[in-house]
Amino acid sequence: MLRNREIQILVLAMSLISLGAIVVATLFSPTAGVIVFVTAVLLIICSLLFTRWRYSELEKLSGYLRQISGGNYSLDVRDNHEGELSILKNDIYKVTNLLSEQSSLLQKDKKQLTDAISDISHQLKTPLTSMMVMADLLSDPKLPVEKRTEFTRNIRIQLERMEWLVSSLLKISKIDAGTIQFKKHQIDVNTLIQKAIEPLLIPMDIKEQSVQINGEERVSFLGDLNWAAEAMINIIKNCVEHTPQGGVISISFSENPLFTEIVIADNGRGIPKEDIPYIFKRFYKGKNASEDSIGIGLAMAHGIITSQNGDIEVKSDKGQGTQFIIKFYKLII
Repeated sequence: MLRNREIQILVLAMSLISLGAIVVATLFSPTAGVIVFVTAVLLIICSLLFTRWRYSELEKLSGYLRQISGGNYSLDVRDNHEGELSILKNDIYKVTNLLSEQSSLLQKDKKQLTDAISDISHQLKTPLTSMMVMADLLSDPKLPVEKRTEFTRNIRIQLERMEWLVSSLLKISKIDAGTIQFKKHQIDVNTLIQKAIEPLLIPMDIKEQSVQINGEERVSFLGDLNWAAEAMINIIKNCVEHTPQGGVISISFSENPLFTEIVIADNGRGIPKEDIPYIFKRFYKGKNASEDSIGIGLAMAHGIITSQNGDIEVKSDKGQGTQFIIKFYKLII
């Protein structure tokens, strides 16, 4: 401690002051000089002991910080007493908790990234392998024209599927990263529904499905029309895929002072109860999912809706259809 320059200056200053006081006191009385001398020595000793204690506490905090830098966030340095050191300890503890939370989030993000890369690789591996095989077969000059046409068509289908997958993953990544600036416009729900149904009319016509729309006039909410339509398309597309030939898809919407509600329902085969908690999880494929399903449409819809101050839940009974209940809240909750 005495090697520190500031302590040396402090001791020298106290010694000079004490010496001056002793000299002055001795001029009045030798007894007074002795008393002043003893008092000065005691004060210097007390000051040094106190300074030594403070340095000891600071050394402990320094060791604590070194452990934190090493990744140990389990230490508790909180102090409920008054004083600057206690305030410093409590502030360090708060920062430690913050760093611990950030470290946990970072580890979680790394795991999600690893899982996402693994899932993407798995999704791309199958079509790539299929296209490589068909490309080798197409190089055979003796391949019949019918087979050549079939393989070419299959390659085109696989490429379109991969393009959709990459595009969807890019959109989800932007949503997760919070880099998308959603517009805040008043959206007419009827206009939104019509916009979402339009690209699905041909698949619905092929399966001879009908759609019923019921809702109050001038129902609206604050959001981004294009992104909201993207979410609705994926939800309605899911209903179309899981509704049998000649089935019915119903869409109803209403509004109250708290939120705007949109309910999309089908009379398909429903979702097993064990699949419902994971239905919005990325790349999750339920028991009733088709072979061509990737398991990304509902995950993207969920991300879009929740990013626009909304919420979505699913209700379903096996063999009795499925309901998607979407709520866009008027106030932030």
